[in-house]
Amino acid sequence: MAKNTTSSTTAPDTAWLGRGRHLGPEPEQDVRRNLIALKAAGVLDDFLDLEPAEAARATVLHPRDESADPGPLARRLFEARWRVDDDVTVRAQLTTYDPESRRKEGDGVTWILAAEADRAWDARWPSPATMFWPDSEQVPWDHDTVPDVRLRAANHLPKDDDELRRRLRDCTRQSWFVHVVVHEAMTPDTVGQQPIATFLPPGLRHRVIEHRGTPEQAQIADFAMKRELGVRMPRGGAVVLAMDPPGEGYDADRFTVRSVFLDGSEPTELLERIKEFAALPRPLPAEAERALARLRQGWHLLTPDEELTHAQGMVTKYAEALDAMTKSRDLYREAAEAAQAALAEVSGGDGAALPTAAAKADGSPLKALSKAFGRFREPKK
Repeated sequence: MAKNTTSSTTAPDTAWLGRGRHLGPEPEQDVRRNLIALKAAGVLDDFLDLEPAEAARATVLHPRDESADPGPLARRLFEARWRVDDDVTVRAQLTTYDPESRRKEGDGVTWILAAEADRAWDARWPSPATMFWPDSEQVPWDHDTVPDVRLRAANHLPKDDDELRRRLRDCTRQSWFVHVVVHEAMTPDTVGQQPIATFLPPGLRHRVIEHRGTPEQAQIADFAMKRELGVRMPRGGAVVLAMDPPGEGYDADRFTVRSVFLDGSEPTELLERIKEFAALPRPLPAEAERALARLRQGWHLLTPDEELTHAQGMVTKYAEALDAMTKSRDLYREAAEAAQAALAEVSGGDGAALPTAAAKADGSPLKALSKAFGRFREPKK
């Protein structure tokens, strides 16, 4: 898969962005059922279920440019609106996509989720992912676009050295998630095998993917990470990986934790480093920037008050455009009348050219025309 292309735009602190794959047979039906259930429970204010062509369609009241088009591979577009902290509105779009090449068994369906709040995102707020996808281990929506990597799980590193390095490269170049590598000093029991992300606040939980190295992988993991990413893997510790290239404010030592106890207790130091890393400014992948533009410029789920305000704004906009066209028409008419008067003046009123002496005395016909049109020029600002 190609490396992510990034834009010069920094991700706004009001946004929550995610991209993954659903490996089940009916991804859109899973979304639909969850949205219906959450609206019935009062969690969501409302939602929409749209065909891609319908989402991109422009009307007189709702003109839309190409930024509203999710593209030819889009399967379905969903919108949802909910409130957090009583008065903060969150708007979100989830779009499902077919793969670029012919779909193979196990490829799944790609999804992109863009959510934005009225103010800076708070990690304590509910995860936008579980507003669309059921928060159930039985629904396989939580796979990264990098193969064999999953949210809500401790993903063990490949045993093969080349495969391990390939995995690290792909995760730091292609994924939109935060990646953390944890080394097991000794094989943990069942409690210690639960993912670190379960201790994170809801709004951050589905932005983090955890990789685990077994006790015997200490040297091979350290070598691979040093060679591929320029970071070290402490035995029995953890490191938060930067994107390739690293973003502003990333320091490998700062985001390395020397000791992590996998005994079911809360790994406080590692959690703080993950939160700190997630708060760093980060460049938007080009695809994420387009998703955010669609959310902002192609939004459909308006409240009645928002619809009224929008309609009033469009009426004002069209009235101003009509007024400008009327003024422009009047100016053209006045200019045409001035041109006719100027022509009459230089031709003596009967279409015949004035004598040469008169023309020399009063100036050239071109000068007379310029003088006539000059009266209609706007004053200099």
